[in-house]
Amino acid sequence: MEHVVKWKAIRDQAITVTGTTIYIPQSIYQPYTEADRVRYIEKADLKEPIIFKTAHPDQWGIALDDALKAKMKDLLDKDDNMFENCGPSVSIRLQWPGYRAWTKQIPTMDFKSPKGPITRAKLAKNIANCVKRFIEEKEKERMEMEADRRWRVGTRYIRMEDLILVSLHHISKGSWQPQLRLRTPLGDIQLRRLQPQAPPSA
Repeated sequence: MEHVVKWKAIRDQAITVTGTTIYIPQSIYQPYTEADRVRYIEKADLKEPIIFKTAHPDQWGIALDDALKAKMKDLLDKDDNMFENCGPSVSIRLQWPGYRAWTKQIPTMDFKSPKGPITRAKLAKNIANCVKRFIEEKEKERMEMEADRRWRVGTRYIRMEDLILVSLHHISKGSWQPQLRLRTPLGDIQLRRLQPQAPPSA
């Protein structure tokens, strides 16, 4: 399917200057039943991926930490409207390896005056908030039995600050899924596990 081809193509197309070329190996979300797959994917008008390109240096991807703090001066086309004619909200889905599928709804409108669609910059911040929430929730859970422990999330594992948002993909009628790559090399992240945990402050 075309949206799957576009998802996989990002890794070859993306211009990478900072961070790593290692992507979080997510599976692509799809509805459970064949009828829903037809209805929400094959018969849906899936839109083109949204790419987050930045300047200084010119590359694809914005650090989630910058997006969360609204440090967006280098984000290209940051004031472009997103999600026009997409309904009041969309689901952001994460299919993170080793964890149950996760979803959160975000609004497609910005309720500032005058009201209008959210911008690329606001969308990046919303996705950063979603990933931050996902990590906070999943840090308290065990990974699945067969999971590759390299992708564990949490304070001593992969943090939001370790991630770069490259693109956002329309993967079923009301659902979008972000492509994330590592800003920090996996080897450096794994070293955190070896560091003694700081005792809780009294």
